[in-house]
Amino acid sequence: MKTLSFKPQLKTFIAFCLICLGLAACQKTLPGGDAATGAKSSVNIFITDDPSLAFDHVFLDISKVEIKVEDSSEAEHESEHESESDDHDHNGEVSGGWMNVDIHAGVYDILAFRNGLDTLFASTSFSSTKKMKKVRLTLGNNNSVELGGVPSPLMIKGNDNFVVIKIDESQVQLNNGGLTNFWIDIDAGQSIRKHGNDFELKPSVKVFSKERSGSLEGRVFPKDAKTVVTATNGIDTSTAKPEDEGEFKFIGLKPGTWTLLYHATAGNYKDTTITNIIIGEKEDTKVNNVTLRK
Repeated sequence: MKTLSFKPQLKTFIAFCLICLGLAACQKTLPGGDAATGAKSSVNIFITDDPSLAFDHVFLDISKVEIKVEDSSEAEHESEHESESDDHDHNGEVSGGWMNVDIHAGVYDILAFRNGLDTLFASTSFSSTKKMKKVRLTLGNNNSVELGGVPSPLMIKGNDNFVVIKIDESQVQLNNGGLTNFWIDIDAGQSIRKHGNDFELKPSVKVFSKERSGSLEGRVFPKDAKTVVTATNGIDTSTAKPEDEGEFKFIGLKPGTWTLLYHATAGNYKDTTITNIIIGEKEDTKVNNVTLRK
C-alpha cells in the first residue's frame, strides 16, 4: 500500500486555507458589525397625545405605518431632489426606501394616551448600513370625534390621510446598530378644525425620543376648578387636562426653561403661574402641588 506524503510547502498552504475558512465561518456568526455580519438596527414606535380640550374622544383609524430608511448615497440623492421626494412621500408613493412596519392596525382613541400615558404601537428592524429618515402614517376612513356622548365623523381632504414626519435628530436619538425608541405625539387639539357642521382632520404630529427630551409633572387642586395646565418655553406650547386626582404630566419637552400656566375654567378660581422651570434631557422634573384660590 502506498503512503501519501506532502511536501512541506503544500502542508503550509493547506494549513493556511483551513485557517482562512475557519475565520470566514466565524465572521458569519459574529453578532453586530457591518452588513456582512447581518447587523440590524431596531425600532420601537410608541403613540402618545397632546390632549384636545374640546372633545371627550378622538378616534383615529390608523391602517398603516412605514419608515423610510436610506444609505448614504440614497440620502444624498434625496437631499438633491428634496422637494420632489417630499411630494412623492405625501402622495403615498412607496419607492425610495419606504418599508412597512408591522402594527396593531385599528381605531385608536388617542385621548386615552395623555398625561404621560402611551402605548407600544409598532416594532421593526432594518440593516444597520441604513439610517431612518422619515415615518409615515396612513389613516383609514373610520375617524370620528365624540362630545357629550354625540359622535361626529372626521373628514379628511386630499392626501391628508398620509401623515409624513421627518426625523429630526435634535429630537430623536438614532442608535445605529442598536435599539431606537421614539414617540409619535399626535396633537388632537391642533389637528381638528370645524367647518360649518363638519369636523375636518389635518393631523399635527411630532416625534421625539426620551434621550433628547425631558418630562414635567405635578398636581393641581381643587377638582371643581377644572384646571387646564399649559407649558410654554417661548416657542413651543403643550397642554394637559389633569386627571381626577389633579395629576398631570408632559413628556417630550425640549430641554430649556419652561413656564406653567394653571388656568381655572370653572368656579371663579384665580389662575396662577410658575416660571423658570428647568427641563433637562432624560430628566423627569416635578413641581410642587398647586392649589388655586378664589
